[in-house]
Amino acid sequence: PPAHSRNDWIGPPDKDSNLRPVIFYVPPEESPLERRLREARQEAQTCNQRFWAQHNRAFRQEKEEFIYSRLKAKGLEMRDETGQKATLNAEEMAEFYKDFLSKNFRKHTQYNRDWYKRNFTITFLMGQVALARALRWLRWKKKNV
Repeated sequence: PPAHSRNDWIGPPDKDSNLRPVIFYVPPEESPLERRLREARQEAQTCNQRFWAQHNRAFRQEKEEFIYSRLKAKGLEMRDETGQKATLNAEEMAEFYKDFLSKNFRKHTQYNRDWYKRNFTITFLMGQVALARALRWLRWKKKNV
């Protein structure tokens, strides 16, 4: 981002996680409370990026292995005679999706639990920052009246 920018910058989606990375704006006179909020947001983003990148890589790899094994069982190759990638029908893929979700249920539950904790913390810190800014503004207003 340009040096004069006073906003967070959001980039294009990451190829592994599909999440858009954020470059957080750091104000020159950031208070310790505001720094805690920014760091909590950065940590949440890092954790989300890591989880979804690992999850999506595992998904793609297991999906390819599933398709390969099913096609092999049918006596087919990964590419047909025209060079097109061979596919399975919706029912066969639904079986894969169901198995993948069942196998990763605990990971998703733990991720959701952590996500809610992080968001509660961020929301609480946002409330504290808003209150501190309002009080600072009121003191400034009172002083200048």
